Amino acid sequence: MKHNKILLSLSAAILALTTQSCSLNNTTVNQEKITNRENILVSNSKRSPQNLQNSLADFKSVKSEKLTNTARLLAGMNFKQESKLSKLKHDPNWLEHHRFFAYSWSKIETQQLAQVRRWTKDNLSEINSNHPSIFYPFSGADFLYVYSFFPQAKEYILVDSEPIGTIADLYSLSSLEIKNQLQEVRDSLYPLLEFSVSSINKQKIHSQKQEVLPILYVFLARTNNRILDVEYVSIDREANIQPIREGLIPGVKIKFVPKEETEPRTLYYFSADLSNQGIQAHPELTKFISKSDKSVTYLNTASYLMHYTEFTQIRESILTNSNYLLQDDSGMPLKFFSQNQWDLKFYGKYTNPIALFSNHYQPDLRRVYNLDEEIEPLNFAIGYKFSINESNLMLAKIKKAN
Repeated sequence: MKHNKILLSLSAAILALTTQSCSLNNTTVNQEKITNRENILVSNSKRSPQNLQNSLADFKSVKSEKLTNTARLLAGMNFKQESKLSKLKHDPNWLEHHRFFAYSWSKIETQQLAQVRRWTKDNLSEINSNHPSIFYPFSGADFLYVYSFFPQAKEYILVDSEPIGTIADLYSLSSLEIKNQLQEVRDSLYPLLEFSVSSINKQKIHSQKQEVLPILYVFLARTNNRILDVEYVSIDREANIQPIREGLIPGVKIKFVPKEETEPRTLYYFSADLSNQGIQAHPELTKFISKSDKSVTYLNTASYLMHYTEFTQIRESILTNSNYLLQDDSGMPLKFFSQNQWDLKFYGKYTNPIALFSNHYQPDLRRVYNLDEEIEPLNFAIGYKFSINESNLMLAKIKKAN
């Protein structure tokens, strides 16, 4: 894929995001495809996901190994020699995939992720020490950065309009079919890996019409996590998690455990419309968010959607239910953070949005950065600004009642 063609497609996709509300009908996962397609990644258990115990002993090691090997293959990583996939280690298609990731990931690790982890240790230790649940609306498949900022979270809830998708049984595919699967992964992640910047928005934008699940697998593998189980789930009308059912908000639940740890974590991705219209049609989504411990919200490259009146309900839900909020300037407008309710700390640099979002310039935010000489710089790029010295973050903390 040529460089200029990619950039044109990215710009067109961003423009579409700013001019249209999310459409649940256009992005909801095809449940018939999920239930009918033979897929090793769907749990056959009929019990409610809420009854799964958070113990490694509760998960089948054979299934976990199969899931993890699949994720590592998609991520261009080595897997166990005795795996049935080991025959691929000498396949030219696999070797090309492996070399692509080895080179590209080393750049993003050095230039971005290592810096993010150091910043996180210095600035988010208090939050992470409590093992919070993280709510990440308008997330796309960006598990990579939410995990880098909040590596000790017990639960991650990602919500966006992209379809969930499926992953074929790589153990049963032909060499040509596996080649096509690997190429699809590289195409999805090309902007992020090729340009080696934090602009996960490029990956998000590029994958607007692509399936989320394969990208989640890659990021789980590349962050040294072992996948324990994968289930397709729904949020029912009472805001409970149930096995997937037509007419309910569709999602996927991934149980995983970090390397050398024993306590399983949970990653949810729900395909849902976060506009006022979508939330009114499915109020169980915000009810699910509010009734549980979702006290930390993360916003990155949120397309300034919460600057619009069409997204007031999700904005109010976040402000009501969050004790902490970490975001770049594309998330919640500064004017909605009352000084009587929030302590705010700013990082990096704010001048103006990129040209495409120039109408969302915030003069009050610019004044903060101009007047506060103690704002600490960021040595990594985040948000829509690709240069290290152009990015910004704001950490909001709710004030305790007297």
